[in-house]
Amino acid sequence: MNATRRTALAALGGGLVAAALDLGAAAQPALIRKPIPSSGEMIPVIGLGSARRYEDAKTEEDIGPLRETFRQFQAMGGTVLDTSPTYGVAEPVMGGLMADLNIRPSMFVCTKVAVDNKEQGREQIEQSFRNLRTNRIDLIAVHNLRDISNELATLRELKAAGRIRYVGATTSFDRQYEAFEAMMRREALDSIQIDYALDNRNAAERIIPLARDRGMAVFINLPFGRGSVFRATQGKPLPDWAAEIDCTSWAQVMLKYIVSHEAVTCAIPGMAQARYVDDNLKAAQGRMPDAALRRRMEQYIDGL
Repeated sequence: MNATRRTALAALGGGLVAAALDLGAAAQPALIRKPIPSSGEMIPVIGLGSARRYEDAKTEEDIGPLRETFRQFQAMGGTVLDTSPTYGVAEPVMGGLMADLNIRPSMFVCTKVAVDNKEQGREQIEQSFRNLRTNRIDLIAVHNLRDISNELATLRELKAAGRIRYVGATTSFDRQYEAFEAMMRREALDSIQIDYALDNRNAAERIIPLARDRGMAVFINLPFGRGSVFRATQGKPLPDWAAEIDCTSWAQVMLKYIVSHEAVTCAIPGMAQARYVDDNLKAAQGRMPDAALRRRMEQYIDGL
């Protein structure tokens, strides 16, 4: 066989492999997406969080399962990754995984700033760029209201310079809700991140509706209620109504309740195993509960 023919066959073989990969990707059901109000950009309603599960990942034994988690997340169409410099080594681990898998261009990367003064904030943010191995971060949020005015000013400068795309703020504590609501009323933000779960619905009373009225995307942390909903439902079969929204697990029930709220943009459960990605991202597919079924879901969990 001459060199020209070998080259042609090799190219054909590569094309067939690429086509097979494309067919595999096409066979994957599309994830439901919602818009970021300030831009209209559409993102999947389920993202991947890194609190706790990525904080101490320092050896290949630790990182190997996380690499497979990222691989599955990207293969299923996931894009939203959430981390923080306060989550141990989660930022550099996530940056390394994106580099290893060459997936940074397709990811929507979110991190936070959590410091006590403007100088510390600039230093932490620059370290986040290095940790995440990127020259542009999609969203940086001020974490738990720390040094909120100074840090928002810095983030707006970075957004104007094109280094970040969106500015936000976060909390996961009821005791901060009053101050958080006041901040939301006085500040123009692209997004907020708040705790909300089937058994923790306080944020839906004022915070989430206010975000809708103010044109802010809503990202949800602690979507499983710090594990409380799993403990409450452990060993219990799925109710009949779960099939009406194409749910085959309790995780999907809990996540579909959250992302079916009209003002919620994206829930970000922690995921450190590929099997959890497969389960959780199915909550971004199929039918969603309407208002009547959402009430039934609340009544069910309240009755446990």
